[in-house]
Amino acid sequence: MSQHSLARRVAAMAGASAVLVALAGCSTPAATGDPAQAAPGVSDDTVTIGAHTPLTGPAAAGYSSISAAATAYFDYLNDQGGVHGRSIEYLVKDDGYNPATTQTVVRELVQEDEVFAIVNGLGTPTHTAVLDYLNQNEVPDLFVASGSTSWNQPEKYPLTFGFNADYVVEGAALAQYAADEYPGKKVCLLGQDDDFGDEMIEGAQLALGEDGLTAVERYSVSNQDVAAQIGALKAAGCEINILGTINGFTALALGTAAQLGWFPMWFSSSSGADYPTLIGYLGEDVGPKLLQGFVGTNYLPALGGDSEWVALFQQINDEYNDGAPFDGNTIYGMSVAYLFAEALEAAGENPTRTSLIEAVQSGELAGNGILPLSFSEDSHAAYLGVGISVVDQGVQDYVGATYAVEGGEVTAVEQAPVALSGEGVPGS
Repeated sequence: MSQHSLARRVAAMAGASAVLVALAGCSTPAATGDPAQAAPGVSDDTVTIGAHTPLTGPAAAGYSSISAAATAYFDYLNDQGGVHGRSIEYLVKDDGYNPATTQTVVRELVQEDEVFAIVNGLGTPTHTAVLDYLNQNEVPDLFVASGSTSWNQPEKYPLTFGFNADYVVEGAALAQYAADEYPGKKVCLLGQDDDFGDEMIEGAQLALGEDGLTAVERYSVSNQDVAAQIGALKAAGCEINILGTINGFTALALGTAAQLGWFPMWFSSSSGADYPTLIGYLGEDVGPKLLQGFVGTNYLPALGGDSEWVALFQQINDEYNDGAPFDGNTIYGMSVAYLFAEALEAAGENPTRTSLIEAVQSGELAGNGILPLSFSEDSHAAYLGVGISVVDQGVQDYVGATYAVEGGEVTAVEQAPVALSGEGVPGS
C-alpha cells in the first residue's frame, strides 16, 4: 500500500484529542442534566440529524433508495420508543451528486436546521466538498457513504468516520480473488476519474503488483459514453475487468461490451454491484444473462442469504417504506441507520457531540456486518475487509472467499457475522 494510504490509517492522537476537548467545551450545558441544552439538534423528545444524497442526477437511480430505507428504519425505531426516549428525525437533502450543491445543502442542515450530526452523506466528490466545513464547525460527520480513504484521517478530520469498506480494500480483495481463482487471466480495471478509481487501482496493484493490471481505463460521470474505454479494454485482451464504478456505469460498461459482442468476467466494487439495481438499468430481458457470474464485494448481510437482519429489514421495508423494492441498497440504508442508533444509545441519556464521537471510536459498537467494525481512536474506517459475492441464477450471495487488508497485506479471513439482537433496537 502507498505511503499516503498507510498514513491515513495511523492517527495523530493529539489532533483528535484537541477537537474533542473543543467539542466538550461547546457542549458543557449537558452537565446541567437538561437534554434540551445538550447539543444542537437534541431536544427533550427528538434528535435531528441530516444527510446529503442524490435524489436526482446521474447517481439517483442507484442510490436514492438508501436514504428512504434509513428513514424507514428510523420510523420503525421511533415506534419502538426511539433511543433513550427520543425519536430520530432524519432530514435528507438532494444534492444531485453535484459538489457545489452539496456545499449549499449541508450548510442549510448545519446553520438553519441545526442538526446534531451529518449521517451517511453520499459520494466521494460530493462529500469531499464539505469535509473541511463539517470538521471546522465541529459537526459529527458519521458513516460517509463512500469508500474513499479520505474519511479515515483522524489526525486531520477527527469528526469524520467512513462506513463503506474503503476502495483500496475492495480493489485488493477483487484482484486477490481473481489471482486465487483464475490464475493467469489478464486482469484490467475501469475506474471513475477521482479518488474512487485511484484507490481501486491502488488496491488491485497491492494484490497483483505494480505491473499486475494489463490495462486501466477511466471514465467521468459527466459523460454517459464509455464506448472508447470498453473498446480499449477489449483490444487489450482483458479477461477479467475490475470495476470502480457506480451502479449506472457498471450497467453501462456491461451493456456497451455486450453491444460489441464481448463478454469478459466482471468484478465490481460494492458501490456498483447491487443486482436488483443493475437489473433495473439493464432490463429483465438481458440483465440476468449479462449478470450471470457477476462478482462483487460486500461487508453487510447479503440480499441472497438467510440472515435474520435481512428478514427484519424486509419486514421494516414492507411496513414503513411504502412498498419500495427491497434490494442491497435497502439493506445498506437500514444498516447505517441501525449503526447510528447504536452509537446514539451508547452516547448516553443526555447525548452531546462529544459523547457521540467517543461512542463511535470506543471500539464497542457492533454494527451488523460480516466482519468486526474497525472504529477506534486511531482508525475511522468501518470495515477493513470484504466478502466476495457471485450472482448465480439471479441470486447474489457470498461464496465464502473473504479478504482483509491491513498493513499493506491482503489476507484471507473467516467471516464473523454479527447476530441480530433486540429485534434490531439498540439497548433493548
